[in-house]
Amino acid sequence: MSAQSATLKSKEELIEKWSKPEVITGSEMLLRSLLLEGVDCVFGYPGGAVLYIYDAMYGFSDFNHLLTRHEQGAIHAADGYARSTGKVGVCIATSGPGATNLVTGIATAYMDSVPLVVITGNVMSSLIGTDAFQEADIVGITMPITKHSYFVRNVEDLPRIIHEAFHIANTGRKGPVLIDIPKDVSAAKALFQPVKEVHLRGYNPTVQPNRNQVDKLVRAIEESERPVLLVGGGAIYSGAHEELYEFVTKTQIPITTTLLGLGAFPTGHELHMGFPGMHGTWTANTAIQNADLLINIGARFDDRVTGKLSGFAPHAKIVHIDIDPAEIGKNVPTDIPIVGDVKAVLQVANKLVKRADKADVWRTQIQAWKASKPFKYIDSDKELKPQWVVSMIHETTKGDAIVTTDVGQHQMWAAQYYPFNKPRSLITSGGLGTMGFGFPSAIGAQMGNPDRTVVSINGDGGMQMCAQELAICAINNIPVKIAVLNNQVLGMVRQWQELIHENRYSHIDLAGSPDFVKLAEAYGVRGFRATNKEEARRAWEEALKHPGPALVEFVVRKEENVYPMVTQGSTIDQMLMGDSE
Repeated sequence: MSAQSATLKSKEELIEKWSKPEVITGSEMLLRSLLLEGVDCVFGYPGGAVLYIYDAMYGFSDFNHLLTRHEQGAIHAADGYARSTGKVGVCIATSGPGATNLVTGIATAYMDSVPLVVITGNVMSSLIGTDAFQEADIVGITMPITKHSYFVRNVEDLPRIIHEAFHIANTGRKGPVLIDIPKDVSAAKALFQPVKEVHLRGYNPTVQPNRNQVDKLVRAIEESERPVLLVGGGAIYSGAHEELYEFVTKTQIPITTTLLGLGAFPTGHELHMGFPGMHGTWTANTAIQNADLLINIGARFDDRVTGKLSGFAPHAKIVHIDIDPAEIGKNVPTDIPIVGDVKAVLQVANKLVKRADKADVWRTQIQAWKASKPFKYIDSDKELKPQWVVSMIHETTKGDAIVTTDVGQHQMWAAQYYPFNKPRSLITSGGLGTMGFGFPSAIGAQMGNPDRTVVSINGDGGMQMCAQELAICAINNIPVKIAVLNNQVLGMVRQWQELIHENRYSHIDLAGSPDFVKLAEAYGVRGFRATNKEEARRAWEEALKHPGPALVEFVVRKEENVYPMVTQGSTIDQMLMGDSE
């Protein structure tokens, strides 16, 4: 992996190398343009409509492509790469089923504002609209879940389109951009010259905030007695963690970070209340419900955070800072809207804000709540508890790992029991909640961060949705450490069926799943199993020491539930606390 990366040339070297205009194919234009955008790894799967593109890769030592075992694995890997590095993730697939296999991954990235450039092949231009073999209108199919789409009609347009796509994907509210290339366009030849500038009429995201609105924010803080900061993924995507830390330090306002915002602010800080919402902390939820000022920074008031909208933050004046004006007022009426990039807004605000002096009693109350209502679970020396496993993973990695998760109970336990103190350390599917995301996203994160430990925490359900990507870990020696919390059931669905549907357990039994150790070993990955604490610690420490990829199956208690829990239709202060209370 590192040897491949070492062969990649700098953008300046490539511009000099290709400065002389040449007549080349659309496929060669594509590869050169990707390298000029700084792309150091592309994830993909070949097929008929992209054969010219893959032929252009042959012998192209500057270009690094990772062959996944499924298109969904490719796009989730590109997503994990993008979230963990802040760069644009890139994937390639062929037409028809290859392209449609990307749809779930495109929707995942769109919901969570992840910058991707998704390249698909299509049938010959002359066959478009004829229902040709492996034809699909992927632009039409994905229009609701892309930030922008291109259907390339002329080979001369390719360099400009690729440059524009990267600009659109990684500016404003970030998101996936699709480029659909007919087979004849990838084969056609034209004069190639690197594109250096972008001119897009009508696309000018607001970066700098309106100063009058920031002044209103400053006055609101001065007047507030019970302020709360609600910080989302936008703070991470804008690279604003340092500005956020300065803002909190100056104002001394208690802060809660959403699932996608975890890591934007140190979890262990005394003013951090944990994450809010359905499975969040009692303190964060209670603080929001009693706040007189709620400052939303880069979050979108998702229903898993707000609970019953009509009862959300009933006493609070709402400030919403977001780069996407469409999000402001969409779910929660906003008193002080501030449109702009979070980093830019906080840079302006930090020159003006002062300590929230009227909130001293409030801060004391927050600390009392934190002390009295931490996350709790009933530990056991007879059964392996998933909460203990996650805490042990945190201890052994010293909290410095990049952690990816799939979706379900284990996702919430990872958020609860693995404190995140650095941005881009938690990679998880928030808005769409995509099972199968966790493991391949870890591959992308590891490719983008070869010197960091990457841990993929999965359930036994989600792990089976993209388990075939174990092959590329073994073949390419990608040293991801995989933790499978195996409770032999679709855990979150079981929990809802227990608590909401009166123990009517319907189609959730995963007891027939494979032996995950044997499955890993069949692909050439080291496998371990643990059924108690002693085995768990020994197996995990051995997996961490192993220089290549390793999987540890932790056999955990089937009946364990995630608490706290807010049921749908309830306000977020109406929390089920579980047996630990």
